[in-house]
Amino acid sequence: MDTILGPLYDVVSWIIVQFHSFYSLIFDRDSGWAWGLSIVSLVVLIRICLIPLFVKQIKSTRNMQALQPKMKAIQERYKSDKQRQSEEMMKLYKETGTNPLSSCLPILAQSPFFISLYQVLNHIANNRPVGVITDQAMLDSARNAHIFGAPLSVKFMDSAAKVESLGASLTDVRIVTITMIVLMSASQFFTQRQLMTKNVDLTVKTPFMQQQKMLMYVFPIMFAVFGINFPVGVLVYWLTTNVWTMGQQMFVIRRNPTPGSVAYQARQERLRASGKLKEEPAEVAAKEAAETARANRQQPKRQTKAQRSTTGHSRAGAQSDSSAVTEKSAEAKPDQKQGAGQKKGAQGGKPAGGSASGSSRGAKSGQRKGQQRPKHPSKK
Repeated sequence: MDTILGPLYDVVSWIIVQFHSFYSLIFDRDSGWAWGLSIVSLVVLIRICLIPLFVKQIKSTRNMQALQPKMKAIQERYKSDKQRQSEEMMKLYKETGTNPLSSCLPILAQSPFFISLYQVLNHIANNRPVGVITDQAMLDSARNAHIFGAPLSVKFMDSAAKVESLGASLTDVRIVTITMIVLMSASQFFTQRQLMTKNVDLTVKTPFMQQQKMLMYVFPIMFAVFGINFPVGVLVYWLTTNVWTMGQQMFVIRRNPTPGSVAYQARQERLRASGKLKEEPAEVAAKEAAETARANRQQPKRQTKAQRSTTGHSRAGAQSDSSAVTEKSAEAKPDQKQGAGQKKGAQGGKPAGGSASGSSRGAKSGQRKGQQRPKHPSKK
């Protein structure tokens, strides 16, 4: 590995030495602050160079979110033909100009520098020259530099004898490393959670959201497990890059959020409040009507079990009373009709028998109308 990454060892060590020369004008050249800030400055320099890749990562991530429904449809359509499924996926990526690997570019680009810094600090801890750090005085200065009582080149798993040889105690080293590992994992979790809760389109439910939610818990655990094998200087490097990522993502979420996300709605409200976003009168009227209806809507009050049973009994009684009233009114209607018929008969001067004879005539006529004469045999 030293042969392959040898040029990167030279680059990383040279950058650290240059920053160390600058910070030696402010701090003691053998102090941990001069060497620690040199590592922090290395991170800042690398992340500034990776900003174009970060922008490309954001665009690729959003394109992948938008393509999830189409990708799922392709998987369902060609689930029995994996080759055709792959061809359709590549065709979809080509048509939309999406590269699935673009979301991994910042991490892949940082990995060589991360490994190089790890090896540089490992060489310093073992008192071996590396890169441009060939002077024994500079090597001793970097090897004995302490930050918060812990040498930059020691690890959590190092023995007490090795830690004491560098002028530190094992307790101080483990307190510093555990604190940095916890901060590193917490910053990674907060960054991923911020992405999930604020910058994801909530109108589209896709497997991509489940993957991101899983990574939100997996990455912090991975950092916690592997962090115990990192030197303090590498923990400083990774904690700094996590804080940079978190701040950079907060800036992007605020200024250029994903359409349909919570951050996008908040941005639209800010633009609307400042007068920079103009809406049509119909949309404004519809929103005001919806807000008015929401404000006037009365929510049902919460009742105890005794109150609910009392209310049920009262409703049942009211229903029985209303049904009784309905039955009485139904019984009263025929009586009223009969009384009205009698009054009409009395007013017309016709006896009751006349009505009876009329009814009998109506019945006979109905019988005559109901009977049909048989057809003549010749007409059949």
